[in-house]
Amino acid sequence: MRRLVVAMMVAGAAQAAQAADLPDFSALRGPVGISRGVVNWQGFYAGGQAGYGAADMNFAGSNQALIARLLANTVIENDMQVSGWPLAIGKQTTHQSVYGAFAGYNSQWDDVVIGVEANYMHGNFNGRSSATVARMSGAALSDTNFHAVSATSIKSISISDIGSIRARAGYVIGDFLPYVFGGVALGRANISSTVSVSDQWGASATAARTATPVVLTASEGAGGKLLYGYAAGIGTEVNLFGNVFARGEWEYIRFVNAGADVNINTVRGGLGYKF
Repeated sequence: MRRLVVAMMVAGAAQAAQAADLPDFSALRGPVGISRGVVNWQGFYAGGQAGYGAADMNFAGSNQALIARLLANTVIENDMQVSGWPLAIGKQTTHQSVYGAFAGYNSQWDDVVIGVEANYMHGNFNGRSSATVARMSGAALSDTNFHAVSATSIKSISISDIGSIRARAGYVIGDFLPYVFGGVALGRANISSTVSVSDQWGASATAARTATPVVLTASEGAGGKLLYGYAAGIGTEVNLFGNVFARGEWEYIRFVNAGADVNINTVRGGLGYKF
């Protein structure tokens, strides 16, 4: 019995000595659910950004409703459909530097990162277009007169603040986190529309051209109008040191209630911190 006890004590001491010689790997395990060697992107983060963008604003047909209201129940609208004339206030492109901030939250499962983010950019995207069309009626209209009509349309949009609320998904590759995102876009804009229609009439085409014109005008505008639409894009982040990271991304935004077809593309870089 005494020999058995002594043998067990010797074996236990040998095992303890062997365990004492092994290195402690607990510091390398990382957060729960994240593999060894994978950067931990989970948690809240915030940062600043700056970049450059281009806004395409297509104004074609954007003032038709305003002209139709201005000329409602008139001879030239009923017989010549002035509001439907192809006033060529077309596409304008403006370029602008932008700056802003972002904040969000990431949830991570091994190499996959899913998150939600609020993104804000300040710039000054301005677009303006104008056009004039003049026509002479080919015959006397329903009032028995010839009409010489000229219509002018002017539209301008200035967008100063752009934001998006987006969901994003990424995949960790070493220190990098490439990601895609999509969501709702918001903006603040000043919008102005002006139309002017000049009408001259007479018993003949010659008399109409030399008659004193009657000019009708109408304007409408909105200051600080809330725009809405959608956003999508791609980007990548890289862990620099500690909880500091850098990012670069491209974002596409389209606003659907701007009174014109507005598309904005921006590329920007940023610096952030994960809490």
